[in-house]
Amino acid sequence: MSNLIDVAVPDIGDFDAVEVIEILVSVGDTVEVEQALLTLESDKASMEIPSSAAGIVEEILVNVGDSVAEGSVVVRLKQESAEAVSAALTVETPPPVPTNSAIDIFVPDIGDFDAVEVIEVNVAIGDVVEKEQSLITLESDKASMEIPSTASGTVTDIKVSVGDSVAEGALIIVLSGQAGASKSMGKPAPSPVQDVKTQTAVETKPTPPATNAAPSVSKPAGILHASPSVRKFARELGVDLTTVTKATGLKGRLLAEDIKNHVKQVMSGASAPAAAIGMGIPAIPSIDFSKFGEIEEKPLSKIKRLTGTNLTRAWLNVPMVTHHEVADITDMEAFRKSLKSDAEKRGVKVTFLAFIMKALVAALKEFPQFNASLSADGQSLIYKKYFNIGIAVATPSGLVVPVFKGVDKTNIFDLAEQMGEISKKARDGKLSPKEMQGACMTISSLGGIGGTAFTPIVNAPEVAILGATRADMRPVWNGEKFVPRLMLPLDMTYDHRVIDGADAAAFMVAMAGYLNDIRRVLL
Repeated sequence: MSNLIDVAVPDIGDFDAVEVIEILVSVGDTVEVEQALLTLESDKASMEIPSSAAGIVEEILVNVGDSVAEGSVVVRLKQESAEAVSAALTVETPPPVPTNSAIDIFVPDIGDFDAVEVIEVNVAIGDVVEKEQSLITLESDKASMEIPSTASGTVTDIKVSVGDSVAEGALIIVLSGQAGASKSMGKPAPSPVQDVKTQTAVETKPTPPATNAAPSVSKPAGILHASPSVRKFARELGVDLTTVTKATGLKGRLLAEDIKNHVKQVMSGASAPAAAIGMGIPAIPSIDFSKFGEIEEKPLSKIKRLTGTNLTRAWLNVPMVTHHEVADITDMEAFRKSLKSDAEKRGVKVTFLAFIMKALVAALKEFPQFNASLSADGQSLIYKKYFNIGIAVATPSGLVVPVFKGVDKTNIFDLAEQMGEISKKARDGKLSPKEMQGACMTISSLGGIGGTAFTPIVNAPEVAILGATRADMRPVWNGEKFVPRLMLPLDMTYDHRVIDGADAAAFMVAMAGYLNDIRRVLL
């Protein structure tokens, strides 16, 4: 048998109507004595109402927004009788039946990504999978990747769903192997023949983080849980509570510490959350275009959506200026064509982009402030001693930027080979996160399409980006007459907090000089 116990609002002073702003339990929850059940808020303070008994929540008699007073019944608990508890304890528990061993499959190293979305689950419970068989597909803001199985077995549990976010070490699949009892049944006492190696393997196995562990971060849209004192604290600091995305209190409640951390993040110059981008800027109005004629609406790919967010963040945070220059590449082009037979023997195609990369590295060495990034607090410049170049590549899903490492140590033919391989992987969506990280400066080339000039957006935290459009023959005065020369338009957008206009002009003159006489790159 079970007893029902009503939990009422205790003495809360001379208040006849206090609003319920939060319910902290659900029907079916087991609560202890003094555990908070709901939160009330008056015009002076907020208070949590504790449970006067232990039991299971049978019924919740109030809703958020209701007004209650002393004596109002708010929650009804079910409490098992002593006889029922005793009977439950005397039920004989059947002995465990050994089953196949459970094998946990975790997300491997995917680079510096804390949250990558699951876009496809490729197996179902009961499926038999082989080692290296694809289990799920993840998609970051730049590429998608398949996660292979590290063992063979039968799928017994799937820990993730489409739309979940996971990170390295997250448990995604549980397989049933054929090597003995399941982990959940417990481990038998080690026999004398078990060696230290087995014991070490058990002791050092890392504990995987929760797959979707973000209880202190998510808040339902439009609902803010914070006490009057916290709200007052936020008002004093000029903080809009809707921009504070991390709530560490119980049930996603904002604490004063969350407000402080948010202010520290903003003051340090850290990137604003996506929801805060554009705050204070009038939104573009929504228009029903169908009233003007037939329309078709197609969703943007995830890569395009996230690229748009990143570019908007950069545009709002970085004061950008674009410098335009023209480089005479007549002699460079002649040299490139002379390499055609050697390139064919190697099975590669040498484009002028490889020469631009080498010239850019030479310019970065000459002007080290361009091979740097501004620190998060904006107080210092971090100089890089390596030379990695990002190349913007257009794919069917959107723009991605693979990074070529150690360009200063790579010859033209090897660069050409790498560009062919990387471009194919980019178009197929097979780039790994590591292949898109660590760039010193990015090149955006429209030479294969056309144009005479454009304004590329700095790929922060880089301090500059180089653009190139189509080269064309132009009459150039050599002091005596006009001669035809192949001229390449160059455009460099730079972060004006780091780069001055004079430095930008000098950098682009140097770039043009290296391209005019590519032999100077060797000096």
